[in-house]
Amino acid sequence: MQTFFDPPSSGADAAFSSAPVLTVTALNQQVARLLERSFPLTWIGGEISNFTKASSGHWYFTLKDDAAQVRAVMFRGRAQYAGFIPREGDKVEVRALVTLYGARGDYQINVEAIRRAGVGALFEAFLRLKERLGAQGWFDQDRKRGLPLFTRNVGIVTSLQAAALRDVLAALRRRAPHVGIVLYPAPVQGQGAAERIAGAIDMASARAEVDVLLVCRGGGSIEDLWSFNEEVVARAIVSCSMPVISGVGHETDFTIADFSADVRAATPTAAAELAVTPRADWISSLKADVIDVRRAMQRTLSDANQSLDNLSRRLQSPSARIGGQRLQLKSLATALGHAARAPLGEQRYELAQLQSRWQRQRPDVRAWRQEIVSQQRHLASSLSNQLRARRHALGALASQLELLNPQRTLERGYAIVSDSAGHVLRSPGQIKPHAKLTVRLAEGSAEVGVASVQGQIS
Repeated sequence: MQTFFDPPSSGADAAFSSAPVLTVTALNQQVARLLERSFPLTWIGGEISNFTKASSGHWYFTLKDDAAQVRAVMFRGRAQYAGFIPREGDKVEVRALVTLYGARGDYQINVEAIRRAGVGALFEAFLRLKERLGAQGWFDQDRKRGLPLFTRNVGIVTSLQAAALRDVLAALRRRAPHVGIVLYPAPVQGQGAAERIAGAIDMASARAEVDVLLVCRGGGSIEDLWSFNEEVVARAIVSCSMPVISGVGHETDFTIADFSADVRAATPTAAAELAVTPRADWISSLKADVIDVRRAMQRTLSDANQSLDNLSRRLQSPSARIGGQRLQLKSLATALGHAARAPLGEQRYELAQLQSRWQRQRPDVRAWRQEIVSQQRHLASSLSNQLRARRHALGALASQLELLNPQRTLERGYAIVSDSAGHVLRSPGQIKPHAKLTVRLAEGSAEVGVASVQGQIS
């Protein structure tokens, strides 16, 4: 049997030496991946605390309830679509991913979306309608149609004032300027917006003048997007005579219109990109066909040219190599500078947090100092009063003692008579004739003899 102090056997030593050793960074990375795989995106409700908006645009705050709290971060790319800036004490709901901040090993949540508390009722209504329409087969994949290969005309259902319209038109002009555009205007939010949107979709379906229809608007809160969660809009999309692409909100937003449409796009711009094939792609395809014909006619020459191209690609001039290394060096220098600044920024943030906590916890000693001074004054006054009272009592006792001092009595002419044993005599009966007595006077004493003793004369 091997004790704790015994040297390990050769087999145990080999197993011990072969055990992998993780760095702290590798450990934190593995824990972060484990958390992200174990906890998918979920909605979390709580109260905002310690909210900070960094100069980079990122949001840092604490989400808490009555019994616990968790650190949270919302990066600028997500925060800019929040629609509001939370304040201390705000009740919110966040859609977040559980992860780990590797630099400090802190457990936190990365917020993808945020909304004010209280929209849960709308979300429940959204889920109920989604379940009911899904049970009716409106969202089935076998019902949905594919997009046309070559789109000649595109229809757009959105508001004339919507920023999404400008984005869609810019994307279509950039990708396929040859495609015709037909606009079916409708308000995208507000009272009666859902019926107007459904009417525009029905108009496009009846006219049948476009190959694909885009239903789109920009991002917003669940209340802003609610017109696209109405059954009347979903019914119009399902009944449309041409394929419908839904581009409502941002990537994290989902509406009933998205599930009803033949294709769901993450953004309005993405919907425009899905609707048409870029003209450059068609030109590239034609050029590729021409190249294929040429290669078929001149196979031998093409093979030789290809071999030459392969050899030329492998040959690299010294100047090109140096240029590549310079670029690599600049990239490494940039990464090094970022790596040096990032911990400093984190330490500054942590210092600011600690200073804030210190200021909140720092006791106010001014009131205590005033109380101590007041108590000192009160104590000094009390001691002074007691000392005066005791001095006065001492003087009175000294006066009484002076009155009772037997020396004063002797000074008035009286004497104290005692026998040879030192007993003080108080009556003639204690004196015997011819006895020797001691008489104590004010300024000394004397020995006297008794000739006779006489009793008290009545």
